[in-house]
Amino acid sequence: MPPPTSPLAPLRHPAFRLIWTATLVSNLGWLIQGVGAGWLMAELTPSHDMVALVQGSTTLPIMILAVAAGALADNFDRRKVMLAAQLFMGAVSVLLSVAAWGGWLGPWSLLCFTFLLGLGSALHLPAWQASMRDLVPREDLPAAVTLNSMSFNLMRSIGPALGGLIVAAAGAAAAFAINAASYLAVIYALFRWNHRPELRDLPAERLHSAIWAGLRYVALSPNLMRVMARASVFGLSAVVLLALLPVVTRDTLQGGATTYGLLLGAFGLGAIGGALASPQLRRRAGIEAIVACSFLAFGAGTVLVAVSTTLWLVLPGLLMAGAAWVSALSLFNVSTQLATPRWVVGRALAVYQTATFGGMALGSWLWGWISEVGSPQTALLIAAGVMVAGAALGRVLPMPDFSDVNLDPANRFHEPALRLDLKARSGPILVMIDWEIPPANTDAFLALMADRRRIRLRDGVGQWALLRDLETPDIWVESYHVPTWVEYIRHNQRRTQADSQNWDRLMELHRGSEPPRIHRMIERETVPLHDDLPILENPKIL
Repeated sequence: MPPPTSPLAPLRHPAFRLIWTATLVSNLGWLIQGVGAGWLMAELTPSHDMVALVQGSTTLPIMILAVAAGALADNFDRRKVMLAAQLFMGAVSVLLSVAAWGGWLGPWSLLCFTFLLGLGSALHLPAWQASMRDLVPREDLPAAVTLNSMSFNLMRSIGPALGGLIVAAAGAAAAFAINAASYLAVIYALFRWNHRPELRDLPAERLHSAIWAGLRYVALSPNLMRVMARASVFGLSAVVLLALLPVVTRDTLQGGATTYGLLLGAFGLGAIGGALASPQLRRRAGIEAIVACSFLAFGAGTVLVAVSTTLWLVLPGLLMAGAAWVSALSLFNVSTQLATPRWVVGRALAVYQTATFGGMALGSWLWGWISEVGSPQTALLIAAGVMVAGAALGRVLPMPDFSDVNLDPANRFHEPALRLDLKARSGPILVMIDWEIPPANTDAFLALMADRRRIRLRDGVGQWALLRDLETPDIWVESYHVPTWVEYIRHNQRRTQADSQNWDRLMELHRGSEPPRIHRMIERETVPLHDDLPILENPKIL
């Protein structure tokens, strides 16, 4: 991980500063809307389960659609994707405020509106998170991610309290109308952002292929899988406070909308403290130590909320939980970005968000159900126990360190001159690579090939196999398939500097006087009646 910089360093970059400032306004509106929705549901129904589902309805769409949204973010102009999401959420918020003003909302219709807002957020988040690498250099990336979390939690320190006052004075409809207006700030900033989308020499991937490529990359990246596992456990248990806080406010503290806003503000204030302390923490401790402590601190804060019956004892617990919240989630996010090459970063972040928000959606339902059949205090204490288990999970699935991993493109691949008139969609393509390995190097070769297989499959090939000549045992053949010629090119362009180290070590084991020969062939499952791929007199590069 890059060395910690000042937590405010990304604000030196004008584009980041513009969008980040606009996001502050949008986050304020979102939090005011959240207070309005949560409190309106508490007024519409006495069910603890339904109140908890308000939180779940905004996180569930992120779990369902985030990967598809990540594929869009990786294959299209991220600025346009974010604009579409903001315009959609603005329109939904206008309809929600009108429905609330007219008194037409019931528990389920309110959930439908919050679900639609969650859909817009699911489309926006991967593009916004992936844009961090377009807005700031690598050394400022951890600070940018932390500032991004801080922007939300800065508003969390005042937004909920302000939202509580607005709801108490003017009703939930006013809160929804303010949120609708807040989207204008981000829309304006995105129009002002002079973003130059990266030039692509290959056509965009088809949506289903892009989704599968993202899932495959994460599944075949052990470090990323550890991040996802820890993030999902954290989301599952941490959401208990946000999901049950309206119930705790109403039933335990005997408070109203203003008290609810004050409690959420304390959570946000703690998060701001955690964000400001993050660079110092990263200087003094490793990633796993910070994540484990965040689990334990959030668990301790949850216990304090569970056993307290007065406002002044609940507030310290929420401050502690808020600091742990931003410390853990910002590290999960940064680790995902640093572990992922540029071509798939939107999809990897989407999978991370799916894991985190999926855990939150499940947790919102689970803790609401436990609260319904038992009590809010029971749900809070069980969730605190899960937090302790999440910290202990670090003994088995520790957070990885990416300080020495170079995921910049290797840029070693050059399209070969072809004698056949191939089109981009021509295929399937069979590739075979001849290796000459002396017996003394066999074990080392097999170890490298095991890693090479994972890299190949992760980057998009199929039917990978390693063959050994029965009559000449020194000859090994690596073979794999790709569906089309353009996918073969795309596969090779995905190779990173870190991946190239594997090839360099294999070349050291290769005994032949010439580099390994690469056979590129197009398959024919049936025999055509005529040659449909004429030979070119002057080979060209597609």
